[in-house]
Amino acid sequence: MAAVQAPAIPIVGDLIRANPGTISMGQGVVGYGPPPEALARIHTFLADPENHKYQAVEGMTPLVDRIRRKLRDENGVDVGPDRAIVVTAGGNMGFLNAVLAIADPGDEVIIPSPYYFNHEMAIALASARPVPVATDPRYRLRLDALEAALTPRTRAIVTVSPNNPTGAVFPEDDLRAVNALCLRRGLYHLCDEAYEHFVWNGARHFSPASIAGSEEHTIGLYSLSKSYGMASWRIGWMVVPRRLFEPIRKIQDTNLICPPVISQWAAVGALEAGRAYVQRQLPAVAAARQIVLDALLAADDVCHVPAADGAFYVLLRTPVAADAMTVVRRLVCEHRVAVMPGSTFGVTEGCALRVSYGPLDRDQAAEGVRRLVGGLRAMAAS
Repeated sequence: MAAVQAPAIPIVGDLIRANPGTISMGQGVVGYGPPPEALARIHTFLADPENHKYQAVEGMTPLVDRIRRKLRDENGVDVGPDRAIVVTAGGNMGFLNAVLAIADPGDEVIIPSPYYFNHEMAIALASARPVPVATDPRYRLRLDALEAALTPRTRAIVTVSPNNPTGAVFPEDDLRAVNALCLRRGLYHLCDEAYEHFVWNGARHFSPASIAGSEEHTIGLYSLSKSYGMASWRIGWMVVPRRLFEPIRKIQDTNLICPPVISQWAAVGALEAGRAYVQRQLPAVAAARQIVLDALLAADDVCHVPAADGAFYVLLRTPVAADAMTVVRRLVCEHRVAVMPGSTFGVTEGCALRVSYGPLDRDQAAEGVRRLVGGLRAMAAS
């Protein structure tokens, strides 16, 4: 445990609380809440006293059925007899479930870098070894490097698309190539799709579990936290090969017993509202995105911003001569704007900062990025 990194979000949260008036461009959440249909389903929960008791470890049938239809209609994923759905307490639990089910101590899991820090932490918690593999300058996958990193201990390759922390959207051809590599080498492909609805500039989300023949080696991870504004409700799900169903039930029963039933009923309502609800929220997120990107691209003296056509993040690089956490502290304490240090996502060379525009309205986005650029210029000049 001492060797597992401390997540930066609570550290930055403490800084924000100590500096009132700070605009947070740090944590990855949206500014809107759940659809009314989700809240209405709380009455369904309350109407039946049985809902106060433990329910099925893998999730209650009304929600699993809704998820099955959603996967078929939106992702092209058919959950037939070779697959199973497991409802989880958010996407992070799904990832940890998967790693515990497939990796023995000392086994290796490849994570393209920059990586989502909780993935790296989960692999370490399972006594496996995270193996970061660098992406290209646009934060796209380097297929040759992924294959070169394989060893006899490799158990899986992880992809996150749309990506946290970079905002990159991996092309369908690249995801198909990774999936084919996993099939050929007897590995699992762990596909985190928490940001599936957040794609911009004509980018398209693709679910590797929709590939014909992927049933036995592909694990899809999904979440309601982002798209449906339900971060604190802690509901997500896994699509797993049938042979992993019982191992994952053991893990989840030990750690959780069952996902919160009140949240599961809210999730039924959210999926009843469906993609149309998410689509109505996206223009506001897109407006904040454009304000932030325009300002960062105009500040090319202190910001280098690769294309970020997905999620609600930008991972910028800056020539400021300080480590990323020092820059973050100064931005909060001196300029009242918070971002996340790239070092927590595995960026070890130079200074990188993850900027989130998901929770911001237009005015907050404009003021936040003004403070950010001003702070970086002040530090670069000092």
